[in-house]
Amino acid sequence: MVTVVDCPTCAAKVEWKESNRWRPFCSERCKQIDLGAWAEEKYIIPGAAPTDDLDLDPDNIH
Repeated sequence: MVTVVDCPTCAAKVEWKESNRWRPFCSERCKQIDLGAWAEEKYIIPGAAPTDDLDLDPDNIH
């Protein structure tokens, strides 16, 4: 039995098998659309903002 997943870009049904070179995407086009969204910072991974060492007061560092 082959696992079927939804393409993250267009939601088309995709068979998850080794012969599908674009998995989990349905095509190279959908893969490139997703990559472009990452490059344009459209996806955000939640988390705390990093502290910048330049913002720290050197007198308060212990």
